[in-house]
Amino acid sequence: MKTYFSQEFFMGNRARLRESFMDAAPIVITANGLMQRGSDSSYAFAQDANFWYLTGIDEPDVILVMDRDKEYLIVPPRDASRTAFDGAIDDNSLTSISGIAEILETEDGWNQLANRIKKVQRVATIAPAPAYIERYGLYANPARAQLTELIRSHNANIALLDLSPHLIQMRVIKQPAELKAIQSAIDITIAAIKAASTASKRAKYSYEYELEAEITRGFRARGATGHSFEPIVAGGVRACTLHNVSNNGQLAKDELVIMDVGAEVDHYAADISRTISLTKPSKRQQAVHAAVVEVQKFAYGRLKPGIMMADYEQEIMLFMGKKLRSLGLITSIDHDSVRKYYPHATSHFLGLNVHDAGDYSQPLQAGMVVTVEPGIYIAEEGIGIRIEDDVLITPKGIKILSRRLSNDLTIRAV
Repeated sequence: MKTYFSQEFFMGNRARLRESFMDAAPIVITANGLMQRGSDSSYAFAQDANFWYLTGIDEPDVILVMDRDKEYLIVPPRDASRTAFDGAIDDNSLTSISGIAEILETEDGWNQLANRIKKVQRVATIAPAPAYIERYGLYANPARAQLTELIRSHNANIALLDLSPHLIQMRVIKQPAELKAIQSAIDITIAAIKAASTASKRAKYSYEYELEAEITRGFRARGATGHSFEPIVAGGVRACTLHNVSNNGQLAKDELVIMDVGAEVDHYAADISRTISLTKPSKRQQAVHAAVVEVQKFAYGRLKPGIMMADYEQEIMLFMGKKLRSLGLITSIDHDSVRKYYPHATSHFLGLNVHDAGDYSQPLQAGMVVTVEPGIYIAEEGIGIRIEDDVLITPKGIKILSRRLSNDLTIRAV
């Protein structure tokens, strides 16, 4: 499968991290581990984005060490049984991808690292998330927490420095190879949505999962590794649940259907939403859809380098309030009234993760990629509409990377 990333990309990222960090402390970063699905089976492996950004390696449980002018990988040993099921770790392949020549198995690697840890006062790593992230209702991958425990087991008094701010500042500005991968993911997403939304196919869908399956087939057939996040296909009132990922509902011909999907290419994500009508939309549905289109156009006009995201979001909320008032949904433009029908932000960063690394307290800069996704959700009328596109911030404004996909209710050709 084609890759947009060379060994030089990962070597360059490690060099940039050293320049940004400017500290003599050893840098120790872990890959993710496998997560149990049931009994002896795991969920599909998803690599830690920061680890991949620095190494290009897609194996679990590998540790990257960068210490002064030295760098090496610590890889787990595999017995014959696990190798038979999961394959062997090929040291030559790891070196070819990452540019890291020294590869040590766990015992030798940790003996070398432990000797260094005992002599220093600080180690730089990525701070682990809480075991349970209450805000998102998610359990964190335990690899980072396990790494910090291992480091402290060799030096209980060591200070751990968090590299997250440095990596956020690096990752938020996309390099040319990253932009090519993102554009490829976007192009595949557009093609799959178009193919799944022809008039003849829209007339045949009876369940949300049929549309989801058609999009999934379109992604894989066009070279994507799959979805960059759990796809959302939701008709009627179910579209008012923002992350409706069950995709099992029966579709009525008079309903609108939200598709919020994105292909993944070379680890990079697209994130595009369109709302379609299976037959002829009602005047009310058309009016609500037109309002969402106008809000998105307004948002495009506000995006440029130097803009603070908080100010941008506030402007859009007020403009959305005017549209909601014109639709007869609210009488007063205030936060609570608007958020009843528009409960999410307009933009988030996009890249290695669909909600990518970024600092929302800093102004936008050229080279950042963000989404623009206004929506209106009227549960009492069974109408949910969201339109989402992917946008590159340029020195003079923006480039809409997904501009080739129309935003009308029938996905007409553009």
